[in-house]
Amino acid sequence: MPINDIRASKLTRLEQACQGAFLARTGGDEFHVITPCGPQPASAEALAEKLCAALDADIDIDGVPLRVGLTVGVAIFPQDAADASTLVANADAALFRAKSQRRGSIRFFEKSMDRQLREKRALQQDLRIALGRDEFALHYQPQANIDGEVNGFEALVRWHHPSYGLIAPNTFIPLAEESGIIIELGEWILRAACREAASWQRPLDIAINLSPVQFQHGDLPKLVHEVLLDTGLAPARLVLEITEGVLIGEFNRGVAILRRLKHLGVRIAMDDFRTGYSSLSYLQSFPFDKIKIDKSFIANLGHSQQAATIVRAVIALGHGLDLPVVAEGVETKEQLKFLADESCDEIQGYFIGRPKPIADYADLVGRGPGARKEAGGHRLILLKLKGPAPRPARRQ
Repeated sequence: MPINDIRASKLTRLEQACQGAFLARTGGDEFHVITPCGPQPASAEALAEKLCAALDADIDIDGVPLRVGLTVGVAIFPQDAADASTLVANADAALFRAKSQRRGSIRFFEKSMDRQLREKRALQQDLRIALGRDEFALHYQPQANIDGEVNGFEALVRWHHPSYGLIAPNTFIPLAEESGIIIELGEWILRAACREAASWQRPLDIAINLSPVQFQHGDLPKLVHEVLLDTGLAPARLVLEITEGVLIGEFNRGVAILRRLKHLGVRIAMDDFRTGYSSLSYLQSFPFDKIKIDKSFIANLGHSQQAATIVRAVIALGHGLDLPVVAEGVETKEQLKFLADESCDEIQGYFIGRPKPIADYADLVGRGPGARKEAGGHRLILLKLKGPAPRPARRQ
């Protein structure tokens, strides 16, 4: 994967758009630009628009067009800050707001962001002590075959803050990643979920999300191996879900870690799969065990022909590679019927079950008083569907 070529091309375009302004790459795919020229904020806005336009056109890498984008946060001296460190922090606050609203947007620092930045830092401080205070809990969302038979659960972390109540994962997970707390939190999630799954009477799968940050620090395969030994969970029951972010940056190192993980006997799923160049290249570079279709495509099935075409294409791609395809975010009977007609393999979403404490699914895991003792599976979906065409046996 020519990541370095992509970065070099991006940097060249940005340098040309800067027209003499100071440009520095400060980490990953983050850049800082300093310009003293012209009346503000008009000059800063014009420069930001030029920078975005510079990356608007496709980048050609080895004959393959690749689309990248740019999100911009702006802070102005002296109206937004009187010193360099505060100016940079306020520009970061504006960037954080731009990313949270829409990728590819431009946001200027506002006074309200200063308050939000202080709240963000306070939350990060609370995150550092949350584990010790036993404030985290795992909820479990069922995953099922297309006919409704539950085959596993995805473990999802929840934070019960003593003052603010339940804080959404899309709020605290980025903060944990940014501060490095995700390393400790990720280990806790892995141990707790594997220990829980090992106690089930029914040998259902347990899926756990891994953060790209976990691949950058420590020895992740060693940790997973230790957890499997400590909890007694069979490796084949553990599914580790990753996003493209794991392989962006240090691609070769990421693939090497994934191969070591797979050597343990666990399975690897590509989460939030899209149809871009990067996603397809990763499928070619590593033998994934599952593809999970990005739930945004499923949400648009009822009113977007493009979404329907993309979902069909991903399902066909998965079948062509002999990979099970999981559709996330299934919420309606109509979505389920579409997926069944297209021979999608597995589903996950509110239609079959919301994330809940495992006690709410006691019967499904073989703990409840009504748990079935025979080997047959449990079904959550009571619908008559046109069944998918039989699939050929998978290659071993």
